[in-house]
Amino acid sequence: MNDMTSDLITRIRNAQRVKHKTVDAPLSNMSERILNVLRNEGYISGYSIVKNDGNKHPHINIELKYYENKPVIYEIRRISKPGRRVYSSIKKLPSMRNGLGIYVLSTHKGVMSDTEARKQSLGGEVLFSVF
Repeated sequence: MNDMTSDLITRIRNAQRVKHKTVDAPLSNMSERILNVLRNEGYISGYSIVKNDGNKHPHINIELKYYENKPVIYEIRRISKPGRRVYSSIKKLPSMRNGLGIYVLSTHKGVMSDTEARKQSLGGEVLFSVF
């Protein structure tokens, strides 16, 4: 698998479309950082790392979040891709849906939401958007 971030986003999107409560994804450091941002921003309920589950490789079990039987994540879209990286300074990054959504950025201080990046005045690679 070449792009773990796109795989994680697609797994979350597909699982919420069929209203699963949880979804499994391969374990990687980037996936864990991204899920931490999504949990802190309130888009997922939580996640747990499963190290040894029989014959499987280590993976992450993600608890999806719903409100009134509808997914909290209305749309999740990859912006920066392996073939086309998208970088932005925080001054040039527009607000997502007038503050109703977030961008997730990879900065030199780690993966964070655009609101946290604005507080620290950091720019970086725009990984994906969520609303």
